[in-house]
Amino acid sequence: MLSRRRFTLTSAALTAAMFSLPACTRPSERLTEDLSSEMGLTESGLPIVTEELTLTVGGAKSPLAPEYETMQLVQTWEEDSGISITWSNEPDEVWGEKKNLLLASGELPDALFNTGLTDAEVAKYGANGTLIALEDLIAENAPTLSGILEKRPDIRAAITASDGHIYTLPSVEEMGLVEFPSMMFLNTDWLARYGLAMPTTVEEYHQVLLAFKAEGPAGVLPLSFIGAGAICDLIAALGGQPDVPDHRIVQDGTVVFTADKDGFRDAIAQLHTWYAEGLIDQEAFAQDYVKFIAKGTADPQILGSFCFWEVPEVVGPEQADQYAIVPIFPGPDGVRRACVVSNQEINRGAFAISRTNEYAAATVRWADMLFDPVMSAQANWGPVGVTQQENADGLLEQIPVGEGETEQERRVKVSPGGPKIITAEDFETVVLPEPRAAARQAQIAEHYAPHRANEKFPPVMLSVEELDQVSTIEADVQTFVSEKVATWIVKGGIEAEWDGYVSQLRTMGLPDLLAVWQGAYDRFTAAG
Repeated sequence: MLSRRRFTLTSAALTAAMFSLPACTRPSERLTEDLSSEMGLTESGLPIVTEELTLTVGGAKSPLAPEYETMQLVQTWEEDSGISITWSNEPDEVWGEKKNLLLASGELPDALFNTGLTDAEVAKYGANGTLIALEDLIAENAPTLSGILEKRPDIRAAITASDGHIYTLPSVEEMGLVEFPSMMFLNTDWLARYGLAMPTTVEEYHQVLLAFKAEGPAGVLPLSFIGAGAICDLIAALGGQPDVPDHRIVQDGTVVFTADKDGFRDAIAQLHTWYAEGLIDQEAFAQDYVKFIAKGTADPQILGSFCFWEVPEVVGPEQADQYAIVPIFPGPDGVRRACVVSNQEINRGAFAISRTNEYAAATVRWADMLFDPVMSAQANWGPVGVTQQENADGLLEQIPVGEGETEQERRVKVSPGGPKIITAEDFETVVLPEPRAAARQAQIAEHYAPHRANEKFPPVMLSVEELDQVSTIEADVQTFVSEKVATWIVKGGIEAEWDGYVSQLRTMGLPDLLAVWQGAYDRFTAAG
């Protein structure tokens, strides 16, 4: 039995090695020899190696998740592959701090799983060689992923850095849910109590809120939400201007900033009127999730209308059927606009390999095992026989949860996540959505998808140079807009301050920011 030869660089040695590279060295040219063949690397299939091989892997996990080595699915991976993993996965916040220290020191594990890497970190640590380029390894050792990337150039484009290299593997779940993260709900019990109908226009909705304010219980909150990013569809109805939380959309191939448009101004001015009328929760721009949920579960009920992902999480399952989705209202021009947020279903950063990994080929083979659609479904929702079962049509479906447990609580205990791809096609041929996901798909299909107002900004990765150019500008612009919007809705004054506000955005560098975004968008669409 061949034991693994350990290879460790001190922080100083690794730093010296990286900075002493010849100028012609590319990040894909590794400094450590690949010893996978010494572990009996098989040509294909499982097991991946025939000799004893242990890899160290670190990353993030849910605070509710057990240690990964105790998960049934993780144990199956070890049995199937012949590769043992020494796991060092930490809750998100803990991993965030640990990851920064590891990256700074260079003392990284062999691979990162649920990496938590930002685009800036991927660009930086890919460029300096801390993370190895994977495209050649994928072509040679990942037949499942290679086949998917050949069929789906958009996924390849999403995980390819501006220098042409792939440094991280993806996590993909194509259910069509995340583009519309905040729906508006209305208390239909109150509608019936006060003799009102479900509103079909924004003015009718305004009248309903006024009625709730006048007739509702003590402490009534006609409309509540967490930040202006939750009410983009309402802004679109009031001003005829699509909006999203980061104010960056795409229309007809052009990247557009929404928060300097006249329609946006008109909507914020109208929302100030509503605030002055006592219709908007005074804490809507300052409250956190815990405070918001406390209002939703208050007894007696005080929420007339609210914006959030779903109803049960806010008001509890017992009262959920007392609320219904408010339809998308037509804008001043009669057009209904459901704002498409740039939340991505193709996510980078699920898996990465560090430069000190001596068994990169075997490691990529191990990761490729997880891209099989059935295995991806189990990584996402849990093992067959535990949380999923095969139905009469041969599709995986969720086993109903036991009493006193939610689907999400069960899921985090048995599904490790990580690199996976579950395409829209897989949801027709491999696995069925969770019941709550299927319900939301139906809601989107009925209320939102027919009224898509914009394209979303794609999952393009900016270069180190682009990030250096725009990171400060973007942060300053977003902070400036958020503060002004909250102030204008609460105190008013947008009409008098508008021209100066637009001028200030230009001075802060908004045109430069748009130019970088447009260039990145064009690069992505050309590649995909």
